[in-house]
Order: sequence, then C-alpha cells, then structure tokens
Amino acid sequence: MPASGTNQSASASAHAPTPGARARFILSAPTLLKKYFLPGVALLALAAPAWAQGPVSGTISDARTGEPLPGATILLDGAALGATSPAGTYSLASVPAGPHELRITFVGYEPLVRPLQGQPQAQRLDERLQPGGVLTGEALIVGTRASDRTATVYTDLGKQALGKRNFGQDLPYLLDQTPSAVASSDAGAGVGYTNLRIRGVDGTGINTTINGVPLNDPESHGSFLVNLPDLASSINSIQVQRGVGTSQNGSAAFGASLNISTLENRREAYAETQNSYGSFNTWKNNVSFGTGLVGKYFTFDGRLSRIASDGYMNRASSDLKSYYFAAGYQRGSTLLKFITFSGREKTYQAWNGVPEPAITGNQAQLQVYLDNGELTADQAARALTEGRRWSYYTYPNQTDNYQQNHYQLHLSQGLGSDWSLGAALHLTRGFGYYESYRANRRFSAYNLPDVVVGADTLTRTNLIDRKWLDNYFYGGTFALNYQPRANDKLQATLGGGWNKFDNEHYGEIIWAQYASTSFPGQRYYYNLAHKTDYNAYARATYQALPWLGLYADAQVRHIRYAIDGVEDAQQDVTTRASYTFFNPKAGATISLGHGQQLYGSFAVGQREPVRTDFTDRQPGYAPARAERLNDLEAGYRYSRADLAFLGPSTAVRLSANYFDMTYVNQLVNTGQLNDVGTALRTNVANSYRRGVELTGYVAAADKISLSSTLTLSRNRILDYRDVTYDASYNPVVAAEGRNTAISYSPSVVSAHTLEGQPLGGLRLALLYKTVSRQYLDNTENVNRSLADYQVLDLRVRYALHPGFVKELELAVLVSNLLNARYSANGYTYSYLGASGNSETFNWYYPQATRNFLASVNVRF
Repeated sequence: MPASGTNQSASASAHAPTPGARARFILSAPTLLKKYFLPGVALLALAAPAWAQGPVSGTISDARTGEPLPGATILLDGAALGATSPAGTYSLASVPAGPHELRITFVGYEPLVRPLQGQPQAQRLDERLQPGGVLTGEALIVGTRASDRTATVYTDLGKQALGKRNFGQDLPYLLDQTPSAVASSDAGAGVGYTNLRIRGVDGTGINTTINGVPLNDPESHGSFLVNLPDLASSINSIQVQRGVGTSQNGSAAFGASLNISTLENRREAYAETQNSYGSFNTWKNNVSFGTGLVGKYFTFDGRLSRIASDGYMNRASSDLKSYYFAAGYQRGSTLLKFITFSGREKTYQAWNGVPEPAITGNQAQLQVYLDNGELTADQAARALTEGRRWSYYTYPNQTDNYQQNHYQLHLSQGLGSDWSLGAALHLTRGFGYYESYRANRRFSAYNLPDVVVGADTLTRTNLIDRKWLDNYFYGGTFALNYQPRANDKLQATLGGGWNKFDNEHYGEIIWAQYASTSFPGQRYYYNLAHKTDYNAYARATYQALPWLGLYADAQVRHIRYAIDGVEDAQQDVTTRASYTFFNPKAGATISLGHGQQLYGSFAVGQREPVRTDFTDRQPGYAPARAERLNDLEAGYRYSRADLAFLGPSTAVRLSANYFDMTYVNQLVNTGQLNDVGTALRTNVANSYRRGVELTGYVAAADKISLSSTLTLSRNRILDYRDVTYDASYNPVVAAEGRNTAISYSPSVVSAHTLEGQPLGGLRLALLYKTVSRQYLDNTENVNRSLADYQVLDLRVRYALHPGFVKELELAVLVSNLLNARYSANGYTYSYLGASGNSETFNWYYPQATRNFLASVNVRF
C-alpha cells in the first residue's frame, strides 16, 4: 500500500545530537580485502580449471537485397544485448549451454525468433529478416532504455536470469546481486513488504516503470511491489539504470531506475506452473499460459499466482494474490496490446520493527524503553521471550489490506522504414486500508466529545480504526523513435507523458469500547489530493566518428500538487505547490577497439518533495524544498569472448564506473518514521555520493562462471546540524554544523555469484553478499547504526526433459547458509527522556536465519 497511506508504522519522535565521543566507521585496507575483495578472488580461483562458454556471432541482412541491417536489436531470452554494427554484424560474448531463444527485431521487418542451443565452441549464425514487420515490444519501451550509445550505467536482466532466483520472494531479492543494491524485508524472509536501496537511495529515489508506464506512487514516490506479488513471473526483461540515467516518465530518478518490460510475443502455445514451499510455511503457486498465434494475428497470455507466508517475524504473515493477462494483435507494421495485471495483499503489520533490547537482551536498556512509554509492560515482557522475532502487535487483525488494478493499452506502429511510434494509455486503480487496535486513545484525537458515565467523565477509550486510500492514476505516454535502416549514425527519440493522480485519504472508526457520539464507519479525518505531472523529452545519439559517439538528452517536467482537508491528528494539511524542472543530459563514448569502450556523461535530475515532506514537517525544520542532483558518470567497459587464460575462448566482461552525485537541497532521512511508517526527511544544503563500481564476469563453457560486483563510496552531508528535542518533541538546541555520513548509505557493497554445472541439467550456485555499516540517522553515531553483514546463499537447480512434458525442474534455495544473525534495515529517534538525559531508541528489522525454499516447476 503506498506510503502516503501506509507502508510501515512507528512512533514519530525526534532525534538527538551525536554524543560527545563521536564514533566514525573507518574501513581499513585489511578489512576491505578480507570482507569484500578476497571472497571474489577465492571464487575466481575455483573457476580457473574450467572451460569457456561458446560465443555466438553473425551478420543480419535484408532477405530481399542481402544488404546488412545496422542497428537491429539482438535479444537473448528476452534481454536486449545490443545492436548490430554498421556492417550488420553482432557478437554475443558467451551463451550458456542449453536451450535459449534468440530474437532479432528491426523497424520495417518481421521479427525473427529462433531457438539457440548454447555450446562450448564458437557458433556463427547469419540471419535474414523479411520486410514488412515492426519493432514489436521493444518499440514501446525504447524511450526508457539505455544502451552503450547513451553513455549511462545500466544492467540488463532477462527472463532466464530472473527465473533463476524466482522462488516467490519479492523483486528486490531478485536484484540484490546487481551493483550497489541492498535489499531488506520487514517480515525477514523476502515476502511481504520489502525494500531496495541502490547507492544508498531508497525506493522514493528509484524511478520504476512497467512497459514505460510510471509505477511510483505520485505522492510518496515509492514503488510498493508488495501490491504486485509474483510480478517477476511475468517480466520479460528489466533494465537497472544507476544514477540519473535517461529521461523517464514519472518521478525523477535520484539513485536508479527500474525499467520493467512484460511485453513478449510468443508465437507458440505454452503452459507452465511453478510451485514452491519453504521455511515459515511459505508457499508460492502459479500457472502461466499462452495461446501462441491465433488466427494469424492474435495472441493471449495469462498468469494466476498466490504467495503466502507466516514470515520470519512473529505475526508477520502475508497472503498475496495476483493475475496477469495480455491480449495482442499484430498485423503488418501495427501491434496493439492490452495488458491488465492486479495484486491484492493482506499483510500483518510487521513494519514497526524490533526494539534494540529485544535483540540484545539488555534488561537495563529495556527498562529505559519502558520508563519512557516506548513499550508497555506487556510488550517489554514479550521482548524478553520473543527476542529478535518480537512483533509489536497482538491484535489478530492488525493488517494492511490493499488492491491495485493496472490497465494498459499499448500501440506500436511502424512509420516507414526509419520511424516507429510507441504509445500507451494507462489506468491504475488502488484502494484499501490498514486496520489498527488503538489503546487508551483520547476522544478529542478523533474529534469526539468525552463520555459521561454517572459522575465520571471518560476522556479516553480503546478503539479500532481503519485508515483508507482510494485513488485513480491515469494518463498517457508516447515515444517517437527514429532509427534509420540505411545509416545508423543518428538515432533519436522524442517522448513524454501526461499523468493525473486523484487520492482520497480518510479514517474510519469501526469499533470503540466507549462509543461517545460515534457510529461504526464514522470518518474522523478526510483529505483529497490531486497531482498532475507532464513531461516532454528529446534524446539523440550521433556517431560523429567511427570511434566517437555523442549523446544528448533534455527533459522538461511540470508538476502541480494540491491537498485539501485534515489529516489524522486533526491538523489542516491544505497544500498548494507547483514546480517546473529542466533536466539536461549529455555524454560521449570512445571505442578503443578489441571490445573496449570509454564513456562519460553528465546529467541533471530535479524532483519535488513527497507528501509527508508537506504533511509531517517536524518542529524546527523549514518547509521542504525541491532537490537537485548533478550526476557525473565515467567509466571503462571491456568485453571479449576469445581469450584463453582459463581455456580456449574464455569469455570475460569487465567494467569500472566512477560516479559523483552532488546534491543541492537533498532530502535525507532523519532516521525517524511517522505514525504510518514513512521515513521523515529534511533538506540539507550540500551533500554528495561519490564512488566506484567495479563489475566482472568470467565464464568457462557452461561448466562454471563467476560474476562479481564491488562498490566503494563516500556519502557525506556538509555542515549538517542535528536538533535536540525535549519529551514533548519541541526543539531545544541545534548542534554545531559538521560533515557527516548520509543515513542508510553503506560505504562498501559487494556481491559475488559462482555458478557451475557439474552434471548435465544440474546447476549449482553460491551467492555471497556483503554490506558495510549503515547509519540510521545523519549523526554518524555508531550506537545508531546497522552493523556490517555478510550473507551466503546456495541455489540448486536440476532440469529434466521427460517425454510427457517439455521440462521438469527441481530447485532449492538455501538462504543465509551460514546462519548469520543480522539486521538489514532500521530506524532511530532520540529525545530528553524521563531521566532528564538524552535517550536513544533504536528499532531494527532482523532478517531470517538459515531458511530454505524448494520448488517444482513444470513447462508444457
């Protein structure tokens, strides 16, 4: 459910300045080598004896004339791997053994789809395209995708890569091996509410689109994938852009973009079912089907899914259901596709986290929580018995209930030999509530009079309320693409979109021990929000010289935002805001030959504050201002498939990227949450994120492969002033300004995957993830932080091909194999407590200890 209504829940309090002995996390060179670099070297050593995967190359040409086709899109298993050269040639560095689907598309030609069997030796596949087709699904999303010509930083994942990890956990867990990514789960096991940060930036700074249509909640900017369970099973490809990236529809990218495509035209009928079971009574069941071509022009695809889990945390259950359906029509150069997908979630509220003394067992610290009213006596007693799996609530229906229905109508139209148009209309309908038991609440807080019973006047009651969201998000997007067949020096896109969001926020009392004048369903607050967002952008790449490519991109975006009414604390939240942003981008690529490329780009991103920056502004903080990001990216790419240091034709891909993200008025988390769990933020005048991202991939036949990523960064706020509060949350004093670390921004993140095939059809993988210390607020106080952690997972997949089905796959995922006890997320607040001293209250989200998921997947 969007954070403008609910996401997590906690007490909203203030925070205190850094203690006198300011702790600073300094990562020494020996620690860096031991924890983050040596694991990758060790895994690489294991890969050394193996043989290389086989490269695939060839030439794409016109079936009538035999002329080469430069700029044709090459996709393997749904993932775009590049385009043909000016001579119409292409090269895939390495293709794993086993069956694959090679797809080649080009404006004005029929798409070519053929099976490809990966082999250890090199293969040459020359193909000829028939005139008359259209760039199918890719024309609809090209406006949001980056390529080597755009001088930006990105990672492409196809259907096969996503399917390897798809046991039913949410999408952030399928992306946690990509560079600079950190995933966490409120319930502890990846089902229910999950979170993804990239370069330390949370979901409010990650622009997410599905088929080019914005997914981010327009008010909170978050993408709540819990509303779309098992979406991964319908994803054809996903591109993760880091930094500002290319111009996007929807909210601005302030750390990354997730560009998801569910568009896939499968001309053969198919059916499959995936069924998983594992720890914490976790279930995933789905069935997918496709008709293939019906009557020459029509295709129909669908999926039904259910995911359920008790959760690692006590009383952190999830009951998730979803569907996906697509109907397509293609004739000549026209593709029309209607897509609808929906998710319904019911999750027990685990978003309060666990108080620190429940994890440490420190009874003196627990007494401080008790003395200051942060815990009741019952909650404190349970903290000692439930430990790190403690749950804040015991009311049986303390649940979040939300449904989100998406409708998209896409048109892809070829306009002659050089042009194509992708356009979409969309509607998202969201509605739901979260229900809460409230103990000892004042009648006045619900705009009700006190109750008189005889000679007694009652001012408080126990009650149950529901906080509702009821919204519509609708609009249109377009992308006009120029990709000349005869000369691919210039490629250009003109695109944009218009979107409107209407959202009702209101609360209802459904039961009260002492009813006063209330009745079931009575509203105690109501406000209505409207937001209009439209943008236009133009993007072009130009091959100025055989070795030099230039890139330019400019976007204009305008936003109008209005709120009318009162919020749950009976405060007037009437708001009027308007913004116009101009976001230019430019870059260059230099080809060094032999699979080497240098690139550099500079981009500007600007965005408006989110809803809570207006409605939950804390005392002592100035009104929120729009923030600006100047993003410099520069790096080196290397890709070869003909090396021999691990054997003949070893495939190697390496990249090194430097990023310098400099912010003006960045909105950073204070470490606090409001009463529905949304992070509270404040502007800081000057801050930056700088670092390097190193990635490597080496493959030796289909026997073994190793991929590694390592991010080293420095994330700082300049002249940050922390504010101390009293017990009534009134500001007392502001600390002296100093330079400090940005909250939730680890300085080191690494991921390593070692995968091999010791026997035909049997694939084994080790996945190792490391994250350095993260501070919960901006004081750089080690006592308000998440300790660094390392997690090792094991994945086993065994594919059989019996005669009665196409494929039967058995798979097991063992997460946290070494049984690490760690927390991947948390929050903090401080104030002058009952003792008169500053007290700090830390809350964490412990992640599951060793657990497993096993699946049986059948493809017909």
